[in-house]
Amino acid sequence: MHVQSAALPRAALLQMILGASAISTTSLFVKVAHVGPTMSGFYRMGFGGLMLLAGLVVLGQWRPVRLAELAWLLVPGAAFAIDLVMWHRSILYVGPGLATLLGNFQVFLMALAGWLLYRERLGAAFIAGIALAFVGLYLLVGLDWSSVGEQYRLGVVLGTVTGFAYAIYMLSTRHAQRAGHVKLAPAQLLCVSSLVSAFVLGIVALVEGESFAIPDAQSWSALLGLAFCGQVLGWVLLTRAMPQLPASTIGLLLLLQPALSFIFDVLLFARPTHALDWIGVALSLLGIFVGSYRPASRKPALPPAAAAEP
Repeated sequence: MHVQSAALPRAALLQMILGASAISTTSLFVKVAHVGPTMSGFYRMGFGGLMLLAGLVVLGQWRPVRLAELAWLLVPGAAFAIDLVMWHRSILYVGPGLATLLGNFQVFLMALAGWLLYRERLGAAFIAGIALAFVGLYLLVGLDWSSVGEQYRLGVVLGTVTGFAYAIYMLSTRHAQRAGHVKLAPAQLLCVSSLVSAFVLGIVALVEGESFAIPDAQSWSALLGLAFCGQVLGWVLLTRAMPQLPASTIGLLLLLQPALSFIFDVLLFARPTHALDWIGVALSLLGIFVGSYRPASRKPALPPAAAAEP
C-alpha cells in the first residue's frame, strides 16, 4: 500500500486539487452576482455550455448528437436544473459554506440508490459515515434550530433536498450511459447536459417572471467566472484526473470543495463561526468521506459530473 501511494501521478493529483478548488468557488460567484438564483443557474449552464461547445469545435472533438441521445439527456438536464434552483436559493439563505456542505450529503443518497437498484453492499462504513455526518450537521444547525429565522430553516431544507435532485441527475445519466442510449465523450456529454439544463432554467425563469438582464459589470464577471470555474475548468480537470487515481484518493480530494467553500464563507462573508461549528464541519466531512468510500473492485462508474456537488 505504501508503494502504491508513492506511485500516485503528481500531475493527476494536482489536477484533482485544482479542479476541486475551482468548483469550490461556484457558491461564492452565486453570492456576489446581482441576479436571482434561477438566473445565476441559467447563465452558469448557458455560458458554460457555450464555452465547452466552442472548445470542442476548435479542437475538432464535436460530433453530431443524435435526437435519441438528446431525449435521454432531458431527465438529467432537468434534474440538474432543479438542483441549481434549490442550491442557489440555499446559498443566499444560509451562505455558501453550509449550502455546499449540505448538498454533498448526496453521497448517501447515491449509496442507498446503489443498494436498492444494483444490490451494492453498504457495510459498516456507510452506517458510520451517516452517523458522523449527521452528528456534525446537528452541531452546525441543530443546536440553534429554535432560534434561527424561517428563511434560514428553509435554506437548510433546500440545501438538503438539493442532494435528491443531484442524485437523480447522476443516476439518470449513469443509466443512459450504461444502457448505451448515450455514447458521447465526457466533455461533450457535459456540454450537451449543460445546454439542456440552461434551456430548462430559462423556462423556469420565464415562469417566475425573472429578468434575463445582467445588471452590472460585477454580475457579468461573477457569472462568467461561475460558468468557467464551475462548468468548464473544474470538471475538465476532474475528468482528466479521476481515471488515474484510486477511489480513496478521489474521495478525499473532492472534500476540498465543501471544505474550501465553508472557509471562503467565513473569510469573505464573515460567517459567524464558533468552535462547535468547526467540529461539526470536520465530522460532516469525515462522515461524507467514510460513507462514500467503496473498494475499487465494487465502485460503480460515475458520469463525468457525478463525483461532487456542483
